[in-house]
Amino acid sequence: MTMQSTIETKIQTALSPAHLEVMNESHMHNVPPGSESHFKLVIVTDQFAGVSRVARHQKVNGILADELKNSIHALSMETLTPDEWTAKGGQIMASPLCHGGSKADA
Repeated sequence: MTMQSTIETKIQTALSPAHLEVMNESHMHNVPPGSESHFKLVIVTDQFAGVSRVARHQKVNGILADELKNSIHALSMETLTPDEWTAKGGQIMASPLCHGGSKADA
């Protein structure tokens, strides 16, 4: 099972999201081809209603604790309620460019 599939399964099981996107952004960083170390998540669930952004992220970090400890180097999240998602028009934030440089920069 890929890391992306593992993340999708764990989030689906724990949060029953109305919308879920799991994007492997490893290719945007200085990592070997095929890496699964940098991810962006968009999670829309009623379970985030009345919960602060920090607490939402803590919940997701708890769900993915083993992966964060052993495999995932970077995790970006947008954690929204269905009303917040609708208010944003279903748009997600663009990911920033990697500032870590590349081997070609050396």
